[in-house]
Amino acid sequence: MAVFWLEYAFCNCPTPLLHITPIFKTFGLIMAVYWLDEDIWFPPVDEATDDGLLAVGGDLGIERLILAYENGIFPWYNEGEEPMWFAPDPRFVLFPDELKLSKSMKQVINKGAFEFRVNTAFDQVIDNCATVARKDQPGTWISHDIKNAYTSLHRLGLAHSAEAWQGDKLVGGLYGVLLGNVFYGESMFSLLSNASKFAFISCVNLLKSKGIQLIDCQIHTPHLESLGARMIPRIDFMNLLPFATL
Repeated sequence: MAVFWLEYAFCNCPTPLLHITPIFKTFGLIMAVYWLDEDIWFPPVDEATDDGLLAVGGDLGIERLILAYENGIFPWYNEGEEPMWFAPDPRFVLFPDELKLSKSMKQVINKGAFEFRVNTAFDQVIDNCATVARKDQPGTWISHDIKNAYTSLHRLGLAHSAEAWQGDKLVGGLYGVLLGNVFYGESMFSLLSNASKFAFISCVNLLKSKGIQLIDCQIHTPHLESLGARMIPRIDFMNLLPFATL
């Protein structure tokens, strides 16, 4: 078990712009964070920082990723950094029965503006999630290593894409990891208004029909809050995970 001290410049909540900075800098806070080596393990999630950072290091191997998701932990870091592993408290989730549809979205769905497909263009979905600009987000956290790792999970039948199509064009979608009765959402994109909402709503309805009881949205966004997602304490989230052992 390794612990190291780092200086950590951060905002009020986890963002893709977090950086580890040299210890001799004078800004930020000094705190102890677990360093992961080649062994496959994670510290208890209740040892995460206030911003949810639990550990740094390790790799994005299949075994480590599965262990992370089973225990409510996910990777989130910039290209060129060591992997950062988060377990925030509270946790942003959606219970499928609490999905909210606005009147305007009901009209979009009823008009048949989009076609819903699953796992027909996983590579395109993750590429778009990495490159399509988002409001108030100048960059992306989806690196080449992230793409390779989740593509490997997809080939194993663990990562899935939910897609919105217009004709032969992919116009929106999302991807995530399905383990047991929990879907762990990772990222979404939209090339047309309402396309990502349509893909998400359609995905939730499909998951609900298959008995999925929880959708992990990880970090708060107004976009998902408008669809019914809400914060719950991390301890409650952990108690809902079927494979959690930490």
